[in-house]
Amino acid sequence: MDYPALFLKKHEDKRLRQGHLWVFSNEVDTKRSPLDGFGAGDVAVVNDSGGKALGLAYVNPNALICARLLTRKPAINIGEKFFKTRLMQALALRQRLFERPFYRLVFGESDGLPGLVIDRYGEVLSVQITTAGMEVHKQLLVKVLTDLIQPAAILLKNDTSQRQLENLCLEPEVAYGELPETLVIEENDARFLIDVAEGQKTGWFYDHRCSRAQFAGWSKGLKVLDLFSYAGAWGITAAVAGAAEVTCVDSSETALALATESAALNGVRDIMQFVRSDAFDFLKQAREQGLHFDAIVLDPPALIKRKKDYKAGYEAYRRLNHLALQVLANDGLLVSASCSHHLSRSDLHEILRSSARHIDRHLVFFASGGQGPDHPVLPAMPETEYLKTFFCAVSGRI
Repeated sequence: MDYPALFLKKHEDKRLRQGHLWVFSNEVDTKRSPLDGFGAGDVAVVNDSGGKALGLAYVNPNALICARLLTRKPAINIGEKFFKTRLMQALALRQRLFERPFYRLVFGESDGLPGLVIDRYGEVLSVQITTAGMEVHKQLLVKVLTDLIQPAAILLKNDTSQRQLENLCLEPEVAYGELPETLVIEENDARFLIDVAEGQKTGWFYDHRCSRAQFAGWSKGLKVLDLFSYAGAWGITAAVAGAAEVTCVDSSETALALATESAALNGVRDIMQFVRSDAFDFLKQAREQGLHFDAIVLDPPALIKRKKDYKAGYEAYRRLNHLALQVLANDGLLVSASCSHHLSRSDLHEILRSSARHIDRHLVFFASGGQGPDHPVLPAMPETEYLKTFFCAVSGRI
């Protein structure tokens, strides 16, 4: 199939040649290929300034990232065979990594499908389409997924703010089958009730799976505080592994209700309490009341969503870690994480160092983590590596 051409300015092909997949609007030679000549979601051949084809991309002339590369083979057709091949490759990797069908099936650019995220919850698929280019192929994606996996239901989760940037509708849609009334997933020897329709993002956060397993192994007999607990993934896993007492704190009543049910499902309800509160307020009150915890998990949502929010977000991370250290018992464990791409690993490292020194506590890193294997990293795209976690042992003044 013949696709229209999109030409880059001179020297603007370097990043693509190194393996990145994005084209920014200021990199396009708009005299040779005016962006307003493309419709949102059109597929185009991306050419360097000399006219050499670099691959096929879909285009959105109204977005800052105006093109995302789908393949480096300019002669192929972007149709059913293309999506089936990509999805089969993604499925094969997850089936190699996991025995049970609970994982992130597609992680956007890392799986060669920019603008697409799919989480698998057994027989239910939760799909996030965040770009106009992927939205154009929505029905084809549903067909291929139905043929490949035979799910009971496919939910298109359209409530992400990224869709607003691409002028896409925000109404969720059950594109295939019927969602079950209750949905239970398995992770790290525990079972969790999830709300795939109303829950945050795709309904669950698989990315911390490995870190949660590590923490659970170290939490036996400890009094644990799980902040920003959402549906209780950290806290319940720790309780199942033998924690003495677990407190889950979240601002969402719905999330805490799910966590409470999951605690009962796992037989650990009697050692858990669930508190609806802002995490910062809870820590301040705990400090004032002289409360201390043997282990604290800090796994907040992204506090820096855009680069311009960096200064305020950095301060929020600093305050959060500083407060947590003040209510952490002597010889305690602190798990500090950030899913903000704009907060680097070295930033979090510095926040922990300076916070510990400010209150004269001895803090060492004894382990670190990142996103699980179902969130693979594309080496040429730092944007695909977003999660960072430090496991800290903290003692008193020395």
